[in-house]
Amino acid sequence: MPKKRRKLNKDFERKIYSSKKNVELVLAKIYDIDDEDIQKEYMSAFNGVVHLYDQLKEDYEQKGFNDESEKLITNYINAFNLFESEFEI
Repeated sequence: MPKKRRKLNKDFERKIYSSKKNVELVLAKIYDIDDEDIQKEYMSAFNGVVHLYDQLKEDYEQKGFNDESEKLITNYINAFNLFESEFEI
């Protein structure tokens, strides 16, 4: 049975790329925190955002743009915004 081609979406790929840059920037800022306890607290809180980004990226790489894609990007954006509102970075 032939494998179904994954559907690509350039606009969605830009969103994923932008999300990747945001995650990398926040992680760099967290790693720059000198106080180890504060760094662990921030990292613990940000791990959920990183997990959602990884899930978003993996889903797109495996399945392409699909019905779940918009839901995944919305979940990631909401988690990222919540982190930013609760933690000053």
